[in-house]
Amino acid sequence: MTTTFGTTTAETTTAGAAVAPPAGRGRWAADATARAARLETLLGDPHDPANPHGLRALFAADGRRTPPAGTEALLTEAGLGAEFVPAEYGGRLTRADLLARVLRPVFRRDVALGFGHGITSLFAVGAVWAAGSDEQRRAVAAVLTGGGRAAILHHELAHANAILRDEFTARARPGGGHLLSGRKDVVINAERADVHVVYARTDPARGARSHSVLLLGPGGLAEGTARHLPRVHTPGMRGALFSGLEIRDCPVPGGALVGRPGEGAALALRTFQVNRSLICGVVTAAAGTVLHSAVRAAAGGRGGRPARRWLRPLAGVFADLLACDSMATVALRALGLLPEQAHVFAAAVKYVVPDVLRDGLEELATVLGAHGYEHASPEYGALGKLVRDLPVAGLGHAGTAACQAVIVPQLRALAERSWFAEEEPPAGLFSRDAELPALDYRRLGIAGGGDFMAASLVATAGRLAAHRRLGGQSAALARLAEAFATELRALREVCRTLPAHRAGAVTDPAVCALSDRYSLLAGAAAVLGVWEGQDGGDPFLADPAWAVLALSRIGERLGLPVPELPEGCQEQVVDELLRRYRSGRSCDLDATAFAY
Repeated sequence: MTTTFGTTTAETTTAGAAVAPPAGRGRWAADATARAARLETLLGDPHDPANPHGLRALFAADGRRTPPAGTEALLTEAGLGAEFVPAEYGGRLTRADLLARVLRPVFRRDVALGFGHGITSLFAVGAVWAAGSDEQRRAVAAVLTGGGRAAILHHELAHANAILRDEFTARARPGGGHLLSGRKDVVINAERADVHVVYARTDPARGARSHSVLLLGPGGLAEGTARHLPRVHTPGMRGALFSGLEIRDCPVPGGALVGRPGEGAALALRTFQVNRSLICGVVTAAAGTVLHSAVRAAAGGRGGRPARRWLRPLAGVFADLLACDSMATVALRALGLLPEQAHVFAAAVKYVVPDVLRDGLEELATVLGAHGYEHASPEYGALGKLVRDLPVAGLGHAGTAACQAVIVPQLRALAERSWFAEEEPPAGLFSRDAELPALDYRRLGIAGGGDFMAASLVATAGRLAAHRRLGGQSAALARLAEAFATELRALREVCRTLPAHRAGAVTDPAVCALSDRYSLLAGAAAVLGVWEGQDGGDPFLADPAWAVLALSRIGERLGLPVPELPEGCQEQVVDELLRRYRSGRSCDLDATAFAY
């Protein structure tokens, strides 16, 4: 028998005023930090060979191409599924940046574990939080808080990888509901999911309203209409379960519809901005594990200091990770604070961060040398695994093309109406201790809400102009900020001449190069904003050294003339990296203490 969740009404699917956040907003950050620390403790010392949840055990499961069952059970017992349920429905989800903070202990150890037993469920049910009825939301909340999983059956996209290839169709039935048919060969957790969220084609014509979202609960695939296809062995995330699903004429009642008919593409655009930003935030934590292993190799243990030839790549990648975390964190915070305007910046972050991480892994490979081939080693095996996992985690070509499809159509409008004209965003966007609104999927907008990051870049450059006379790192930071503002001004002139957007423009190399430039400028704005937003609680982040190095590397990517680093800048960054390595702290903005 087919099980469905609730009904859909216009009242519950229309974005409106922000829902009042649960009581205790001032405690959200502290609670999230405590939950992250608890996960660190439960997962234990990642380098202890006897730890059943350590890197040796996780790498072994990856080698066997099987999920780490014991660690998955541990996370279920810890209530990880509740992190993906809004607090108003009995879960722990408040702000998106705090969700990333909680998930990092998992991703720091294994990206496949984080996806296979984690955020894939959130990606699936995001459409329900955005447009589902109250009954649908409560039913999904009950599944996730009870330890269940949700799987997402994507619609087919251009430039698709295996996960995004092929799709399902839903034909209207007389009397209501649909008949669902189709096949996808690669779906994460297809066999293990308690809930399936299907982006099905409901209109054969191409267009913005060709797809709808259907929610199938436990038993939602009628007997005899579905066939689970054999498991697929992917080149990366080998510890996650990928398999296929074929459906033929499965009756789906009208109450399975999420939102309105034809709203699937819009819901995907609205919810993907959460997914993109969150992926970048948590995968950056995984890259921090590789950086720690490179420091270990270069320093010869906890007490040593790397040879001089390794200082440049180590400091550079550390600065890159701080920059990536700045971009992801600001995007995640914007989803709650500026939900109708975050769409383009979220795409820019997802556009930049994967490239920065891939390049950083290549630099670290030179530091690790032969150690990089010790794939089963808890000390050095993280590099090879992350190189395999990144493309499967949505950080390959398909993800890049999807982000370009968001950014490119907006460039002319932003150049004409927003850049150098818009007010800068609230300071709380960049302040770690600001009490921000909860993430409300119902309020997420689609492109067209201006460009608060460009406004921030221009305003910060203006405030820093007076620092040029101070000399040293402060002057270097001011010059870099002005260089980025000048580049934005040049980009504005070019983008103003773009023709009205055409479908083929996204594939034009010249236009794609403009999206490269824009995204890097947005990333630079995030670094400047995070640095300027420091309150002095972390002396290293309040000092300009890391920001100067991070911005210099972004400037090099843009092809800007970047001056020599000020004296002592690289050394300060290296010293902080070594301090974190020796004291067991993460390489992100939070500098989280590890369980060893």
